[in-house]
Amino acid sequence: MEPLQQQMPKRRAMAEINVVPYIDVMLVLLIIFMVTAPMLVQTVPVNLPNVDSTPTEIDPDDTTLMLSVNSDGLYFVERDEEDPKPMSLREVTEYAGKLFKAEPKSRFMIRGDESVPYGKVVLLMGSLQGAGITNVGLVTEAPDPEARP
Repeated sequence: MEPLQQQMPKRRAMAEINVVPYIDVMLVLLIIFMVTAPMLVQTVPVNLPNVDSTPTEIDPDDTTLMLSVNSDGLYFVERDEEDPKPMSLREVTEYAGKLFKAEPKSRFMIRGDESVPYGKVVLLMGSLQGAGITNVGLVTEAPDPEARP
């Protein structure tokens, strides 16, 4: 009679970890972060005024152009670029007018810093109206409910 060890093949415990599911999850998360990161970054630092107002629903199919006036009173067109360059009022108006002619349903949102003189924002709004653009809105932030007296 042969010993029992010689009859049965020796089985070893599997000491490997299957990392394929972890790689799949990592790639999905990477894609999610790559898609959402540009939406979260505001290129021009603007301290928006706090105002109680009803939020405006923006249809993702709409073409919306963000125009900013920073605390120094400089105008910016927020496109998909990391470091936007300041533009003159005339340049902003011409750019917005071209976009409006190409896509008449475009929306134009103005982000004005709360420390900028009111006249700078009104000048931009008037300039856009002069170019025939009427779908203009102002962007504000909701006030902190805990900061109320």
